[in-house]
Amino acid sequence: MKKIVVLILFLFVIKGQAQFTKSMFSKTPIINLENWQKKRLYFGFYLGFNSYDFKIDYKTVGPDINVKKSTGFNVGLVSDLRLQEYINLRFEPGLYYTKRDLFYPNFTTKNDALREVNSTYIHFPFLLKFSSLRTGNVRPYLLGGLSATLNLSSNSKSKDDNSEQRFRVKPWTTNYELGFGIDLFSEYFIFSPSIRGVFGLKDELIRDNDPNSPWTGTIESLKSRAIFINFTFH
Repeated sequence: MKKIVVLILFLFVIKGQAQFTKSMFSKTPIINLENWQKKRLYFGFYLGFNSYDFKIDYKTVGPDINVKKSTGFNVGLVSDLRLQEYINLRFEPGLYYTKRDLFYPNFTTKNDALREVNSTYIHFPFLLKFSSLRTGNVRPYLLGGLSATLNLSSNSKSKDDNSEQRFRVKPWTTNYELGFGIDLFSEYFIFSPSIRGVFGLKDELIRDNDPNSPWTGTIESLKSRAIFINFTFH
């Protein structure tokens, strides 16, 4: 399934690149969906990829916890409200799957040293989109805003902690987001690849029952960091 999705996205990227080249270098490009940007409200969907990390601050100086990242998958919806000619308000709720492995130093067994953090997020971002002037069938834009994230795999209600190999985080987090993208206007729809950074604002970690736990006792704060690459279709 992932290979099929990647192939479809790759084909759209190739088509978008051809459209971009034609719009930039043709003297008289055909203007697609000329009145689309005048719509007050429109909808779409996106598919994409993510790479989640943790930013860890420590109470004392010592060996760092190593975080191994992996590539996750995103899918969601887009609603876009035009506030004025160059500014839109976007709501992009989506489902995000990701995995991070935490490797703790100073342990001799894998069961103690490794914590696999599988996460399923429902992500609720409210973003402002600042678009530039349209050139042919190309329109770059910047994105920024705030988001809230519900972690369905947080283990927050579990009484077990790391001593029973259960890593726990808070179910809700808040973030700020910054990114950029480009609208490519085809004959029938708009294809918008974008890249965005997501930065957690609050500590997510639930401490172990033992205040001196070797897994959580030295951590001052643990916050998510992520990069999203989304391919949006309007």
